[in-house]
Amino acid sequence: MPRLFVAIEIEDNSTLSRIIGVRDRISGLGVDLKPVEDENIHLTLRFLGDVEDSLVPSIYRAVDELSSFGSFVMRVRGLGAFPNTKNPRVVWVGVADGSEILRSMRSALDRGLRGLRVHEDEHAFHPHITIARVRGRSNLDILSRYIEENIDLEFGLSPVTKVVLKKSTLTPRGPIYSDLRVVALSSPR
Repeated sequence: MPRLFVAIEIEDNSTLSRIIGVRDRISGLGVDLKPVEDENIHLTLRFLGDVEDSLVPSIYRAVDELSSFGSFVMRVRGLGAFPNTKNPRVVWVGVADGSEILRSMRSALDRGLRGLRVHEDEHAFHPHITIARVRGRSNLDILSRYIEENIDLEFGLSPVTKVVLKKSTLTPRGPIYSDLRVVALSSPR
């Protein structure tokens, strides 16, 4: 059973470089973190979990439906944490402009997946790019302060021209992602 998710990649290299730079800075704050590897940085539109092989064609069809959305530019802005900055477990970079389109895409994808046995997300969709997961509890005050000081940090603009269905293979060294299907978005309207 493959472990799948639908992703938006950071297509602008300078925006991606800024994200990596901030990830590297928080990694040097003395907090026990598991940073996301450079090649794994993305925005998860929908986590599907471990799915039966027989469902993959239906998942392809649901992802293909997203091609009707026009390509757009998202503004990557702000640093934050789940569940909150005082008790960070996941450190993320936010999306300003483009978040409503991403929410519409997520809703369309959810409709396309309805009735399939895939992971159900109990949280409301909040477009974000995970950059690190917090493992330990020491020096969290330093991390919290850094996040709060950079809550409005600008990372740049990144075009969104495609949606990618990815397979995640879990290994002791971390996940390895591979593209199963790349769906181009239509030209901007």
